[in-house]
Amino acid sequence: MSQIILLNKPYNVLPQFSDRDGREHLGNYVDQPGVYPAGRLDRDSEGLMVLTDDGALQHKISHPDHKMTKTYWVQVEGEPSENDLQPLADGLALNDGTTLPAKYQLGIGGYSVWPRTPPIRVRKSIPDTWLTLTIREGRNRQVRRMCAHLGFPVLRLIRYRVGSWTLDGLEPGQWRTL
Repeated sequence: MSQIILLNKPYNVLPQFSDRDGREHLGNYVDQPGVYPAGRLDRDSEGLMVLTDDGALQHKISHPDHKMTKTYWVQVEGEPSENDLQPLADGLALNDGTTLPAKYQLGIGGYSVWPRTPPIRVRKSIPDTWLTLTIREGRNRQVRRMCAHLGFPVLRLIRYRVGSWTLDGLEPGQWRTL
């Protein structure tokens, strides 16, 4: 029987179980031996990480060939319109090739987001906007690069969903076993 753990990874935590330099890492939060991350979530990103001891499941979640959907809440600098975001649905030409079409919506569907430590930088003269983006691939820093390509730099990135698993009920640093 496979072990599956859902973790709400806090900001500034490495997506690995140890660090020679003493930085915060997954091992500071999850004390279950034998599980490994199924996919990465950069140190400067927050949210859902799936950990498992099942290599086949780990591969299915993380390998781009399987195209498992992932949904992100993205706080961007500026106020994009539907027109500004439409290229996401068509696929964007990035330096490593054209992305698969993404689904997007303005806002995060009435959810509330926990405060981040440290807080994002706020500039009074520049508004910010929350978006929900769903992608079927997971290139290195893809969501950040897609938003920057459109002219809306990412201030905060939270992965809300992987496949059918969500962050619901998990505070930052909390985890549960399925």
